[in-house]
Amino acid sequence: MTIFIEENETGIEELLKTMEKAAEKAVELEGLPSEACQLSVTFVGPEEIHELNKDYRGVDRVTDVLSFPQFGPDELGWYIENPDEAPDELMIGDVVICKEKAEEQAAEFGHGLERELVYLFTHSVLHLLGYDHEDEEEKAVMRAREEEIMDWLGIPRMQA
Repeated sequence: MTIFIEENETGIEELLKTMEKAAEKAVELEGLPSEACQLSVTFVGPEEIHELNKDYRGVDRVTDVLSFPQFGPDELGWYIENPDEAPDELMIGDVVICKEKAEEQAAEFGHGLERELVYLFTHSVLHLLGYDHEDEEEKAVMRAREEEIMDWLGIPRMQA
């Protein structure tokens, strides 16, 4: 797995390692060769993610994370069904995270920023892989996969 990071901050090496493990697990669970998969991650402020949300989704508000898949479900599904035919480099898409929104949510949910960022990243990677949560059935499938990956990372959901 290759993750291209657009980040100006320093001191986030451990976070990036955890994010890479999450992405590798997600693509492997879908049957894709993790060594071929690539994605980009960009951390932005509230103003920029607001504009992106408005421009690309028609939603006029700040959000926590956005996903921009490279492939539609049919094309990505073909690679999943035919992993030997996948190219040596398979750019699956782009993830944009609003760190300030993540900080707010971490405080609201009572856990650390790193946990929130890894969860948002995992959620977004699953969107890149074709998961969605538009209806309750899709949501349940996506949440189960998120929890599977977070548990595998050793970062389970906090029990109330």
